Amino acid sequence: MKVRFQVIILALKRTGTGKVSSPPAGRNSLSRLHSPGPALRYLSVMPIDDLQQAARKIAEFLNALNKLGGMRLKYRISAGDSAPNADGGAAPQLNVELAGPDVHLVIRHNGELLRALEALAAQMLRLDPHEFNLVSFDAANFKATRARELQLAAETAAEKVRQSGVPYSFPPMNSHERRQLHLACRSLPGVETASVGEGQNRYLVVYPEGKTNLPVTPQFKPRGFGRR
Repeated sequence: MKVRFQVIILALKRTGTGKVSSPPAGRNSLSRLHSPGPALRYLSVMPIDDLQQAARKIAEFLNALNKLGGMRLKYRISAGDSAPNADGGAAPQLNVELAGPDVHLVIRHNGELLRALEALAAQMLRLDPHEFNLVSFDAANFKATRARELQLAAETAAEKVRQSGVPYSFPPMNSHERRQLHLACRSLPGVETASVGEGQNRYLVVYPEGKTNLPVTPQFKPRGFGRR
């Protein structure tokens, strides 16, 4: 399955450079999207100039996923809210909701493929890395469920650290989920957090408050190529 997903991603990367054609009208088409108001300047994030064109590109991208990857996915693309999120970040301007017989494949392994599709779509729209959250993909309410899981994990880790006085390390995860854990722990008393490591091995550590100099034992083996 992992090899199949790699083939799908490599094939889809080639679809972001060609001419974009509009999808046929129907359930999968975007209708009457209205551009949001001016972006808030203090966010330092530029709005997507043409939401209709961006939505057409995403639709072509997902159609290619179904055709080249043999996936059976349906999708709905809608305009997002221009107001900032509760954590101060810019809200998505385009929301993509995936459904269909193969949606369970998209949310496997903590939504790895879902995040990959989201990142590829943002790159295809030529968004800067700090603007990637302007496009949001979701499936089967995965993100809300995952957010609740991370909140519970943060609370559990904080309680362990308060009781033991020993730092707790999470397994490596993407920057978005590390940020969610940072924000969850910020409101919890007696602890503070920091990210440790590089690249795909970067992980979050929960420390007793004021004791970030304590040694940390990662609860994982570094990922890499080849045998060690």
